[in-house]
Amino acid sequence: MNHSLRTPLSRARGLGSAKHGVGHFIQQRATAIFLAVLLPWFALSILLGTDGSYDSVMGWMKHPVNAAGTALLVLTGLFHMRLGMQVVIEDYVTGAVARTVSLLANTAIPAILAVIAILSVAKVFVGA
Repeated sequence: MNHSLRTPLSRARGLGSAKHGVGHFIQQRATAIFLAVLLPWFALSILLGTDGSYDSVMGWMKHPVNAAGTALLVLTGLFHMRLGMQVVIEDYVTGAVARTVSLLANTAIPAILAVIAILSVAKVFVGA
């Protein structure tokens, strides 16, 4: 007796899982967990570690742990955003060209923003 939940037609066509969804799912959950830790750290650290003035925040950012944590927060947030948008694009953008362009933009834009963010954090940290 066959206990498969697949239809006879899908078995005949060889349709089934592409085996890529699990990795994507785990990446989304892992980045969500990192963000759940990094966001409160960042907010509390800024609120409790500075007086809100420009000089105070710049001084806070010059500490290696704060600079690294801020960079990690931005990179993790951008990667998490990219993963989520990829799912939306794959599910709702129907045209082949539009889907391809959207997926390329979904990779390029966060990459550009990541470079800008890292350079900005580095500039503040180094004091240039």
